[in-house]
Amino acid sequence: MKVVEIQTQGSNPCTSQTLNVKVMKWFKRKYTQIQRVLYFLPIIWKGYDWDYSYAIELFRHQLQRTATFLEGENSYILNHQFTADRIKTAIKLMDRVYDEEYYMHEHLTKLKNIYGDDVFDFEFKDTFKGDGSTYLKYKYENWENADEIRELNHKYFHESTRKQKKAHRILWRYIEHNIQNWWD
Repeated sequence: MKVVEIQTQGSNPCTSQTLNVKVMKWFKRKYTQIQRVLYFLPIIWKGYDWDYSYAIELFRHQLQRTATFLEGENSYILNHQFTADRIKTAIKLMDRVYDEEYYMHEHLTKLKNIYGDDVFDFEFKDTFKGDGSTYLKYKYENWENADEIRELNHKYFHESTRKQKKAHRILWRYIEHNIQNWWD
């Protein structure tokens, strides 16, 4: 990039250099801002205002950017890798806490281990209302031990939910404890 020096008659050359530095910093800042917009645009584009998970995803991406910056050569703090690792730990916890597959299906996995993979196979049954409506019926509902399976499902579901809530609390305590140190 070629820098054009702006110098008025009788001005101090030192002032001209200062102006050049300011102009270069301004362009560099604008370039960085445009890069940030382009980075976040797909994330924002997919988001909705009615679901907190999009805010979590946006926060997660910002944390990832901060960790990447701290690992780079432009980081000034002495313990930059330690700080970046703390941020990455928060990201891993976020991924675990907000991965519905992880906690919502843990109880199903337990039941499948006990009763077999087909325990939650289902079919749609006609309601016989004459309007084509159906209801879902699990295969196990026809088994002799259906009540036992239903009770265990309920028990395991609540255990999984408690674990998820505990992990959620731990995540946000961890962030609260560390976030004010996540800067350069």
